[in-house]
Amino acid sequence: MSFTELRKFVAPETIFGVGALLVAGQYASKFGMMRPLVVTDPGIVEAGWAGKVLESLAAFDIEGVLFSAVSPNPRAEEVMAGAMTYMEHGCDGLVAVGGGSPMDCAKGIGIVVSNGGHILDYEGVDKIIVPMPPLIGIPTTAGTSADVSQFAIINDTERKTKIAIISKTIIPDVALIDPQTLTTKSPYLVACTGMDALVHAIEAFVSSAHSPMSDLHALEAIRLVTGSLLASLQNPGDMELRAKTMLGSMQAGLAFSNASLGAVHAMAHSLGGYKDLPHGECNAMLLPHVIDFNFPAAPERFRVIAETMGIDCRGLNNKEIRARLLQAMIELRNAVGIREHLGQKGIRTGDIPVLSAKAVLDPCLVTNPKTATTRDIQVIYEEAT
Repeated sequence: MSFTELRKFVAPETIFGVGALLVAGQYASKFGMMRPLVVTDPGIVEAGWAGKVLESLAAFDIEGVLFSAVSPNPRAEEVMAGAMTYMEHGCDGLVAVGGGSPMDCAKGIGIVVSNGGHILDYEGVDKIIVPMPPLIGIPTTAGTSADVSQFAIINDTERKTKIAIISKTIIPDVALIDPQTLTTKSPYLVACTGMDALVHAIEAFVSSAHSPMSDLHALEAIRLVTGSLLASLQNPGDMELRAKTMLGSMQAGLAFSNASLGAVHAMAHSLGGYKDLPHGECNAMLLPHVIDFNFPAAPERFRVIAETMGIDCRGLNNKEIRARLLQAMIELRNAVGIREHLGQKGIRTGDIPVLSAKAVLDPCLVTNPKTATTRDIQVIYEEAT
């Protein structure tokens, strides 16, 4: 694209570093919150992070109302239950503590309490008219980047599909990004969310909606994640490595929030809704196959990705670069512990037409660098199975 081409870039205020979580009360006070709904999940409560946030709020005489009935792949009915809790307690703001699930659930709650109706009414792009209440995002995973993005993904359990809600009105007002929160995550969850961040960055960089501003963040995210994810798993006590993966996730979020995504996410959303599979795991299983499909549409961009990962591309033709990049992705995925295929996750040949029909309607597919038909999507699923 031309550097003179019109583009927009949106991002929240961001506080990054050890101790960021502890300023939740200070920021809630700035937003005039007196009784925010603290949206989290049982695992975050057990790990103690939700309690620390409630303590931070209490230090400013702010009474947080805890809502932790959030599942992985947050369900539409959980959003509606959270909205009811918000209204019953007279809440005046939202604090989301957790990974993408509590964050997206909190966004959904904010949409409903401000705009009314049902959360599924807002599927698609720019459907939200009334701004949400103030929202503070406190991520506890280095992957989803929901704390800096204009995306919310909600599971419609009746249709067995995930819907995407995209609007700049759902970007949190502030993101408090604290690498300490990663210390209570299992190695496999760290691996899955780290691969999710890498996919965000790669898809944003090759997206048809990329810009020089999003490219900057995407490439830095690729460098940080590929350079620190495996090392952070091998050295779990190294806070510098944790911080690098967290920063990589944030950079990837800024990239994809503004450039959107592609076929990996469209297909992963379909899988997550249909089989309730972990999102990052789905991304990791699909990534090499989608890169193989997309490579001919953006060979120069994939070359830059390969070089950013540290692959020596000097003297190589596109076919050789493609092979090396695919091998590097598979090796990284395996090294961090994600070694299974879709078939080992219960996906059968008979599921593929249903999955493909849902994926081809996902808005993330619009910005994929190569046009993908339903049959193309079917073939990619088949290869990943």
